[in-house]
Amino acid sequence: MQTRLMSLAESVANIVVGYGVAVITQLLVFPLFDLGASLSDTLAIGLIFTIVSLARSYVLRRLFNARASNT
Repeated sequence: MQTRLMSLAESVANIVVGYGVAVITQLLVFPLFDLGASLSDTLAIGLIFTIVSLARSYVLRRLFNARASNT
């Protein structure tokens, strides 16, 4: 079973990679929908979603680990 710190470390690594993918995806997809966002706006939007994703990933991992330890 992972410690809380290792769960956080795994989540952070996953999110860092995800942030890069999200920003690149936004840069490619936004123009297809005529969404004109500046690079700084795109980075900020990516950061907001990254923070939400980090929290979601950490909470879900802890819930699954708690459930696994109860069985």
